[in-house]
Amino acid sequence: MGRTKKTGHKTSDGAPDVVIITGLSGSGMSSATNAFEDLGYFCVDNLPITLLPTFARLVTAGGPEKGIERAALVIDIREGTFLADFGKQLKALRAAGLNVYVLFLEASDDSLRHRFSETRRPHPARKGQSLLQAINAERTAMSGIRSLADQIIDTSDHTVHTLRNHLLERFSPDRQGRPMRVQVLSFGHKFGNPGDLELLFDVRHLPNPHFVPDLRPYSGHDSRVVKYLRAQPEVEETLRRFNDLLDYLLPLYKREGKSYVTVGIGCTGGRHRSVMIANALGRRLRRGGFDAHVVHRDVRKASRHR
Repeated sequence: MGRTKKTGHKTSDGAPDVVIITGLSGSGMSSATNAFEDLGYFCVDNLPITLLPTFARLVTAGGPEKGIERAALVIDIREGTFLADFGKQLKALRAAGLNVYVLFLEASDDSLRHRFSETRRPHPARKGQSLLQAINAERTAMSGIRSLADQIIDTSDHTVHTLRNHLLERFSPDRQGRPMRVQVLSFGHKFGNPGDLELLFDVRHLPNPHFVPDLRPYSGHDSRVVKYLRAQPEVEETLRRFNDLLDYLLPLYKREGKSYVTVGIGCTGGRHRSVMIANALGRRLRRGGFDAHVVHRDVRKASRHR
């Protein structure tokens, strides 16, 4: 994940002139396109790469009076052999002075297989192969474009709604001057590490309430678990050091243009330690003036797997 690499002509609010939405089939490109439509972008699905320069001239000459001030373009595996030209065309757009942002969406094999199974739609790269073979073939075909992306979002743990909210927050023109938005995400390592994190803190070094029989049934939300963990000196020391690091790093992220940062907090099952630590960090960040919210990915999942 990186910043926009080259800027020239800019919209009045500093948003990208052109966002190129790309990635793997089934990863949420249609949902992303809908989010950019809501943000006022002129959206085009499957624009041939060879037409990028022509379209760019419309955006360059555009504006509120002429129609196209900013645009979002979907480019995916349907481009076939023309995908090889993407890097050259991207360089030409930026050389023309456009602020171009490449957003690449992907997901785990299991997530993609589940989504195609739910929709019963054929994978565009299948061509007689199994679904998993088609997914792997597409990953290979899109790897060159992925390497050029300004941001890569793993949508495995996103719903249509959470992906939309994430993109609206990241690209909303009125985000300038607002407090930095920080998501603190608790999770269990045994259920897989989340993607799309700026920072990841592992708290498996802390005493585990799972091994205290009276506490095992409860989560890190429960006052009994919180009291137990707060009584451990290493818990308080860990919180102090995490807070000090966030106090140092978050202003630097904001200085570099980041308006949204996700901090992952992982323990073994995502039920006790990570939940309590994430809640404590979220409260501290809100007191510090950040627009912080806390999400617990695996707290219910861990309960079912006890």
